[in-house]
Amino acid sequence: MLPIIGIGIVLACVFGGYILAGGKIMIVLQALPFELIIIGGAGVGSVIIGNQMGVLKKIVGAILKALRGPKWSQDDYQQLLLMMFQVARLRKQKGNLALESHVEEPDDSAIFSEYPRIMKDDFSKKLILDTLRMLTLDVDDVHKLETYIEGEIDKHHKEEMEPGHALQTLADAFPALGIVAAVLGVIKTMASINEPPEVLGKLIGSALVGTFLGVFLSYGIAGPFAQRVKQIVSEEAQFYYVMRDVLLSIAQGDAPQVAVEIGRTHAPSNIQPTFYDIDEAAADLPRVD
Repeated sequence: MLPIIGIGIVLACVFGGYILAGGKIMIVLQALPFELIIIGGAGVGSVIIGNQMGVLKKIVGAILKALRGPKWSQDDYQQLLLMMFQVARLRKQKGNLALESHVEEPDDSAIFSEYPRIMKDDFSKKLILDTLRMLTLDVDDVHKLETYIEGEIDKHHKEEMEPGHALQTLADAFPALGIVAAVLGVIKTMASINEPPEVLGKLIGSALVGTFLGVFLSYGIAGPFAQRVKQIVSEEAQFYYVMRDVLLSIAQGDAPQVAVEIGRTHAPSNIQPTFYDIDEAAADLPRVD
């Protein structure tokens, strides 16, 4: 919602200010479709040239993500911590082997099946189950587990950042592509050099729309979208870092309350569940075998 409001403000201020200053908007509107074809088409083509198909597919999703906002809410963090509380309690009471059936058949697990939103996230599911599987195999070296988890999160974060980098590259290219469009407009104008001044003025004005549009798209639209995508990816990554902290605490043998509290304190401040929310909800969780 906020990006749409921001785009509205940008358009209203730029074009509204131009009109209020006495600018003739029809010159801009007449040239706009053709300049968009040149600049926008060249921009899209350059993105296709510079990225693999997987990244191109992610770009569309990244734009939608920028419009929707971050995936994880305060309730999701609370659900994650409660799920990990149950895992920690089961391991503390019955050991690593008690986790095996839950890890190997998560859809039938009395723990994991209760948290479908988290388990539908492929990376969350993989990270949790693979780490717990290593515990069932008696890999109790916390440093090895930390190296594994950090590597997985870093790889995932890098892959999720690729659309943001691609959009930033596109934003950086737009001013230069605007110059290309403007030069083509000047070439068109020079072919009509014998026309009267009022005709040449319109042709030159149309050519300059290319320069304007390239800079406008770069700093007014594409650049902010790229920044928004990167911010959202970084915020969503906090979910996995909370997961990492709790898993490592479990591996160290900390009490369930301690493990969950360590993870809770690393949740983003604006959506961080309170200690009392987690404590009260954990007290009502059923015990599982």
